Amino acid sequence: MEINQTIAEELKIKQWQADAAIALIDEGCTIPFIARYRKEKTGELDDQVLRELFDRLTYLRNLKQRKEEVLRSIEEQEKLTDEIALSIQNAKTLAEVEDIYRPFKPKKRTKATIAKEKGLEPLAQLILAQELKTGSIQDLASGYVSDEKGVASGQEALEGAMHIVAENISDDPQIRKLLKAFLYRTGVISSKQSKNEDSVYRMYYEYSEAVNRIANHRILALDRGEKEGFLSVKLEVDEENALALIHKQVIKGQSITQQLVRDSALDAYKRLIFPSVEREIRNMLTERAQEQAIKVFSVNLKHLLMTPPFKGKVTLGLDPAYRTGCKIAVVDETGKVLETTVVYPTPPQNKVEQAKAVLKKLIEKYQVDLISIGNGTASKESEIFVADLLKEVDREVHYIVVSEAGASVYSASKLGAEEFPDYDVALRSAVSIARRIQDPLAELVKIDPKAIGVGQYQHDMNQKRLSEALGGVVEDCVNSVGVDVNTASPSLLSFVSGINATVAKNILAYREENGAFQSRRELLKVPKLGKKAYEQCAGFLRIPEGKNIFDNTSVHPESYQAAEMMLDILGYQKEDIGNLDDIHSRIREYGAEKLGEKVEIGLPTLRDIVTELVKPGRDIRDNAPKPELRSDLLDIKDLKPGMILTGTVRNVIDFGAFVDLGVHHDGLIHISQICKEYIKHPSEKLAVGDILKVKIMDVDVQKGKISLTLKDI
Repeated sequence: MEINQTIAEELKIKQWQADAAIALIDEGCTIPFIARYRKEKTGELDDQVLRELFDRLTYLRNLKQRKEEVLRSIEEQEKLTDEIALSIQNAKTLAEVEDIYRPFKPKKRTKATIAKEKGLEPLAQLILAQELKTGSIQDLASGYVSDEKGVASGQEALEGAMHIVAENISDDPQIRKLLKAFLYRTGVISSKQSKNEDSVYRMYYEYSEAVNRIANHRILALDRGEKEGFLSVKLEVDEENALALIHKQVIKGQSITQQLVRDSALDAYKRLIFPSVEREIRNMLTERAQEQAIKVFSVNLKHLLMTPPFKGKVTLGLDPAYRTGCKIAVVDETGKVLETTVVYPTPPQNKVEQAKAVLKKLIEKYQVDLISIGNGTASKESEIFVADLLKEVDREVHYIVVSEAGASVYSASKLGAEEFPDYDVALRSAVSIARRIQDPLAELVKIDPKAIGVGQYQHDMNQKRLSEALGGVVEDCVNSVGVDVNTASPSLLSFVSGINATVAKNILAYREENGAFQSRRELLKVPKLGKKAYEQCAGFLRIPEGKNIFDNTSVHPESYQAAEMMLDILGYQKEDIGNLDDIHSRIREYGAEKLGEKVEIGLPTLRDIVTELVKPGRDIRDNAPKPELRSDLLDIKDLKPGMILTGTVRNVIDFGAFVDLGVHHDGLIHISQICKEYIKHPSEKLAVGDILKVKIMDVDVQKGKISLTLKDI
């Protein structure tokens, strides 16, 4: 219960909400299911809060388990005191627990452990106690000389004892805590060039910034530059003041051993504490920066996956290339491949007229509506070719340049080979480019989210943590949109609440053997899809042509009876679903709370059911603005400062946003040019897929750089 209370306080939710959400998670409910179908129990916590709750729950339970392990270990050593137990119980982080455990942790052979083996620990304790006011240190040390124990002289005894003192000082959790706080508060992170050559890290060749102020994207840049050998990075701190902090903790009055303690403290600081604390601080900075990058990546991915689809459009996908030619795939309105080919309008072949003839035939034969062009190698030349081509066709056809990030990954994957065993890798890529404009969500779920290209330093992240976070985003998107169980790929089905990869394949196998599903209840016949899985997945799976109209809505089967009762009370028939224009006035007249009580459902569920019955089979993505379609193009040479253009946000990062203007080079809106007021992060104002009016500030044709602003438009 203590963990639940902590989570409630951190997330600023009520205790009962945290209790309910955690109980549902422990029952095996998924986040999308809890967010959508258990609103009354959790007080309508959304999927984002529930994800944060789940992450903190996992961390705090791991912390609790680690505390128990540490307490048990110290107790087994017969060194556990009430004070130590209390400090462990009060620790808020794993790092704090490890600092407390450090003195008791089994160590490799160190200078201190060797000295202890020689019987010098009592001498170390005498030195550290600093109670001797008179006498000679050498006389004190001579009592520990022993041939049997390998201590040849008093000086050797002192050196060994000081190693023990240094390690004791280093292991003191209070000292480490104070030094970490001091380093974070006053330290500076600096970098220097370590390779005598130019690189993208040139701005960091002579660089320094306060530890507590450095931006997250600069931390990641320094980490990568160091990893690639271009930078030497270190933390700098005022050593004199750092030592003063240690002295304040260990120096006691006047004693003949005081200088030995000072010397040991210096040794502890330089050899043991600072290198360790420097690593911890840098790891902390990296973890913080990675968490922020993962958060930004997650937001970008969500907006990309929720890009509105171009439904009902026959699409021609074009994967650009030079020597090997442009791969072409035409897909119908449902994404089924109609024809593939290769044309060579780009250098070195330059068979422009021949390529035009081929594409004109395809456009006419299949009544193509859209051309989707990948933005990779030879994209610019391909776009010029397509723009010229469209001037020569009678049919109204538009084109769009789409990010082909991940298309090659999908093409070469096992999944790509299973889906299109008879196509080579490049043709699979063309199919993916066509489909990702028809339904971005359905196509992009086939690709590892890290390869989709809306992140920052994603390959430097903790890959397990990144995969978990991005997998959660994909799961939330898939379930919020819903999935047609009769057309969905196994990849899409595997992200549905309660369905794993094995069950997804079983659904496909059942579909192939028995034909299309006629009802949600039929899902229970699928091998390994039991009652619990059915409860979790049923509401997110759609059957557009099913026997029961509720099966094409997000109304959960557990609420069908309530929905029918509600319709009856309000004077509707089931056949009226989709034509309930005055349902809200009828509910007001009857009383929403009274209606909910009558049909035994809460108001949140009542609202959701009404929304679904007003417009069954709705796609929540349809209300968002669609990507910009083009029939002509601009060149970067055409751009001039002061021009105002329409663009689409491709990526949002810590220092700004990249915008596609249709000129092959994305423009950058720096964070300082997004709005007049101060914002901490560009994502506060911009999202991937946003359609914007932007003003050109500056154009560098040679470097292909375009600076944009949103101010004063």
